[in-house]
Amino acid sequence: MAVPSDPAGSGEAASRLIDVILDENSISRASPDIEHDRAVAIYDLIEENSFHPVGQEPGRYILRLSVIEKKLVFEISSDAGQQVAVHVLSLTPLRKIVRDYDMICESYYQAIRHATPSQIEAIDMGRRGVHNEGSAILMERLEGKINLDLLTARRLFTLVYALHWKG
Repeated sequence: MAVPSDPAGSGEAASRLIDVILDENSISRASPDIEHDRAVAIYDLIEENSFHPVGQEPGRYILRLSVIEKKLVFEISSDAGQQVAVHVLSLTPLRKIVRDYDMICESYYQAIRHATPSQIEAIDMGRRGVHNEGSAILMERLEGKINLDLLTARRLFTLVYALHWKG
């Protein structure tokens, strides 16, 4: 079996997610655009990520995301199915940014149907900025619990946003 690569060059085998599961009780059906974003985020996250639960050996992990009683739950297990960690985060620090992101996404989805390319580009730049802000907040909230890079945090923020539909 090959050792996971070390893209950061730290000399340590990379830890990564090999599967991401969204709790069906935490989400409901959304618009086709949102469903597509969920699927793409999960696919991209599995294809390329850096995810290391603090205090664990480097390895391959499975993440189950859910919202329970207005709290974001990260259930992490090994690729063998053994539970490694559970982290429960308050959604309060993310609520405003998720609400802002939701509004700008609605504008973006409307714009791609009716606006000029320059208008779409302007809205998309704003959308990416809000997305980056949400990703940074998520990284801060996970500090000391899970080590991850910005790209992984961005994809996880997309999934947190997906969970807000029902959570």
